[in-house]
Amino acid sequence: MNTDVMDDLNYSDTLLRHILSTVRTIALVGASGDWKRPSFFAMKYLQRRGYRVIPVNPGRAGSKILGETVYASLADIPGEIDMVDVFRASEAALGVAEEAVALKEQKDIKVLWLQLGIRNDAAAELAEAAGIQVIMDRCPKIEFARLSGELSWSGINTGIITSKVLKAPRA
Repeated sequence: MNTDVMDDLNYSDTLLRHILSTVRTIALVGASGDWKRPSFFAMKYLQRRGYRVIPVNPGRAGSKILGETVYASLADIPGEIDMVDVFRASEAALGVAEEAVALKEQKDIKVLWLQLGIRNDAAAELAEAAGIQVIMDRCPKIEFARLSGELSWSGINTGIITSKVLKAPRA
């Protein structure tokens, strides 16, 4: 695994900030149209922060979630994808990684992000060997909020003490 990742999956804020500031289009694998599901509110949050989030769910292909057409697979998405965000079980991550690697050049995929509780070392090794940055067991919604100082309003200590207006981790 790359040097920004330690065995216990401690990713530097610099790395996370870089990813969140350069990514614009996210394919959300395992997207749900159910407003009570974490993938739904993560998608909604990221959309409100300026990202284009494209839902991927074979069972809902052709329908819409939060105004975006749902696709059955990464290959079905027209255009480029900066990041693949995986809301599937750890066992499914390897299949998603294999598809992302196969489409890396065609779709310009730069990041494979596995959500909270999802870790698959084989998927990470495959993706990183192909030049795709991997983040595991993290949520981009939570990291965006933490790095931009938004979580402090929820009573969570971000470690940021300032009287300045905080800026989102965007370039």
